[in-house]
Amino acid sequence: MRTGLTKREKTTAIYFDEYGSMIEVQTHNTDLKKRLSAFAAKYPECCRQIDDDEQGGLIFEIEKGRLSFRLTAPYSEERKQAASEWAKKNGLKF
Repeated sequence: MRTGLTKREKTTAIYFDEYGSMIEVQTHNTDLKKRLSAFAAKYPECCRQIDDDEQGGLIFEIEKGRLSFRLTAPYSEERKQAASEWAKKNGLKF
């Protein structure tokens, strides 16, 4: 979809405060839009699309506790080596 926006302008913003029970997610990310749309269709009591900015972005409202952030620590050299050896042993190519 051509929107006239540059990649830098196609952002994802997540808004919430400590008081309210809802999170607002504004995104142009295609995968995230699809995932949120599917979640909203399956669980309308927890998530809903509240706006479409008509430039390729959608805005969703989702209950706190339904959206999570996962922080992953960098792999150690030992773990990278072990994963590489396992992949070679099992015929996986990168």
